[in-house]
Amino acid sequence: MLTTHPFDDDKLREECGIFGVSNSEGAAALVALGLHALQHRGQEAAGITSWDGHQFHTHRAMGHVAGNFDRDDVIRSLSGNTAAGHVRYATTGDTAIRNVQPLYAELASGGFAVAHNGNISNAMRLRKDLVRRGAIFQSTSDTEVIIHLVATSQYRTLIDRFIDALKQVEGAYSLIVMTPEGMIACRDPLGIRPLVMGKLDDSIIFASETVALDVVGAEYVRDVEPGELVIVKGSEISSHKPFPAVAARPCIFEYVYFSRPDSIAEDRSVYSVRKAIGAQLAIESPVDADLVVPVPDSGVPAAIGYAQQSGIPFELGIIRSHYVGRTFIQPGDKVRHLGVKLKHNANKELIKGKRIVLIDDSIVRGTTSLKIVQMMHEAGAAEVHLRIASPPTRHSCFYGVDTPERAKLLAAKLDVEGMTDFIHADSLAFVSIDGLYKALGEAHRADIHPKYCDACFTGDYPTTLTDQDELQPVDQFALLEERVG
Repeated sequence: MLTTHPFDDDKLREECGIFGVSNSEGAAALVALGLHALQHRGQEAAGITSWDGHQFHTHRAMGHVAGNFDRDDVIRSLSGNTAAGHVRYATTGDTAIRNVQPLYAELASGGFAVAHNGNISNAMRLRKDLVRRGAIFQSTSDTEVIIHLVATSQYRTLIDRFIDALKQVEGAYSLIVMTPEGMIACRDPLGIRPLVMGKLDDSIIFASETVALDVVGAEYVRDVEPGELVIVKGSEISSHKPFPAVAARPCIFEYVYFSRPDSIAEDRSVYSVRKAIGAQLAIESPVDADLVVPVPDSGVPAAIGYAQQSGIPFELGIIRSHYVGRTFIQPGDKVRHLGVKLKHNANKELIKGKRIVLIDDSIVRGTTSLKIVQMMHEAGAAEVHLRIASPPTRHSCFYGVDTPERAKLLAAKLDVEGMTDFIHADSLAFVSIDGLYKALGEAHRADIHPKYCDACFTGDYPTTLTDQDELQPVDQFALLEERVG
């Protein structure tokens, strides 16, 4: 199984990316291309489901899109003019084929396939209730709860049953749903997870990011609005807003790390925002140095912004290998410790004797920062000053991001001085929360109704967290073991 995060679990990971096409000949091939562009959002598994007007077809597999959906026989088996796909990084449910999406079920109204980006924060409670009522679950994914809620709803039409299901869930969701009646795309009322709509000739396309529209040659139309359901039936498109209007809170970490820099999020260039964060970081935390060096690839735009603002030259002091996967080697402790050098290596002749400003997007556990700072010292850097293009990550995310438990977050355990000592940097500084908002065009973070979900930094969760608040152990369901070794 090929992945691109070999030894490093020291980054926050998006749970997934979704992509759907309605009314296009060879829809599955377009979906495969779109999923390639969204691969960074989920690298453990991928799936595509298509509808040919008579029946649904599904192919799901562990690993990358490449190697699973670049074969003619697979694409030919996914016939039809409507298709949806999903790339996954597990947050809820284990890493097993039964959890790979789109999830599919036969309901009384016919087939129902769903691809989900986000996390249902009351899924455990809902699941317990559904099991007591006789529901039989086939996965450990929170997404399956939505299917059962639709199946058991007493409303007459499918769309009303779907809305009834969504009104029972808490948390974050962007969904693409396929039924014999058409395709539905929707976002939760706060719009925490992203979803955009595009057009390619007579086809309507939905995707987690605009870059996926670019790759297939589609025109960006607009974002799916928070709390909106967009229904596509053939050439007919309708919009429904069944939820009470609330102030949106899209995820601010999309700008810091999750989205590709060539995407547009909420009408803002992600690349430009990251440069602005770096510039703000230079204003807030200047340092006398010879070079600004990014931790590639995610630290590059912020490092450019820092260099331009500070006047310190930007240089590639770390070279990244893009060809390391988990199957490259099964490391023991000693080799695992050296694993970062397979991915990143110091440009020694450039670094030697220089005072370095090292720019990265975030610190989670701190283990990778420690290794990279050590690498800079071993390469002969005179000083290493670490600057982080986000505030300290002190809280877990419950909205579709794979976050370590809070006790493992370095910033939850140590103050900045303690983190500096742990990482062995000459200095360490983070952009402030107000500085992050300034980079997004806001004067500061509003104390009441902030514009973004920033709970990973502030602990200000915009929804109730039923499953976390109940703090009761959840029974494990006796499911067949399908874990991939």
